[in-house]
Amino acid sequence: MKNIKLLHSPIDYTRNKYLKIISYAFLIILYLPILNLVIFSFNDSKRNIVWRGFTSKYYEKVFDNQILFDAFSNSLTIASLSTIISTILGLSTAICLWKFNFYLKKYYDLALLFPIIIPEICMGVSMLAFFNFINWPSFEIWPLSLSTIIIAHVSFIFPIIAIIIRSRLSILNNEILEAGIDLGASNFQVIKLIVLPFLKPAIIASFLLAFTLSLDDFVVTFFTSGPNSVTLPVKIYSMVRFGITPEINAVSTILILIIIISTYFVIKFLTKNNRALTK
Repeated sequence: MKNIKLLHSPIDYTRNKYLKIISYAFLIILYLPILNLVIFSFNDSKRNIVWRGFTSKYYEKVFDNQILFDAFSNSLTIASLSTIISTILGLSTAICLWKFNFYLKKYYDLALLFPIIIPEICMGVSMLAFFNFINWPSFEIWPLSLSTIIIAHVSFIFPIIAIIIRSRLSILNNEILEAGIDLGASNFQVIKLIVLPFLKPAIIASFLLAFTLSLDDFVVTFFTSGPNSVTLPVKIYSMVRFGITPEINAVSTILILIIIISTYFVIKFLTKNNRALTK
């Protein structure tokens, strides 16, 4: 009788030493450059090629550098405003496409993918040409001076949020909504008590993704920024042209730390929310 090969469960694959070696090698290749960046941000050397000793003076220079601080403030402001606006537009678009049928709906679905699939360089050039064509005013008052970048970021971020939220809505059982209406709930109560709690994980996940995409975007920002609206990625690019210094590594490390902390609290919130729903 021939031996029957048993199927392995996903947990059994962790016991395979070859797969473990491949996984560890992949993680090392993926995260070693980031770890190297963090370590060399404490390097006591201007050229930042050979380790010369430990120092934290470059972090002090970062906080004392007003130009870097302004660029970082611009990036946070743009990311926050564009993410909030994109979340509202994406949520509204997802609910509209999920709930209603209207003329040319399938073409609108297709058009929603254009800002995602077209190259960023084309997106940046088209935004630059658009703002020049309509003669968009150059505001001197902050944060109005960031308006062109915010509009450009919203244009390619909100379709991503709409797609994520709509995929979540696709698994929502309509019978639950009908049961809520049969029990006397109004449309507003159905949205508040059923739809929004159901969409909360998707909204938070898409919000974090949109914030990250906006915070580290360079190509679109480069074409839509002006002399008074320099962001951190654009500023880092201008500094890198003269050589990579520990000061650049320090700024990048702070940016990575902010993203890690934000991700930690979001995951903690989602875990707590899932536990509350299962009780």
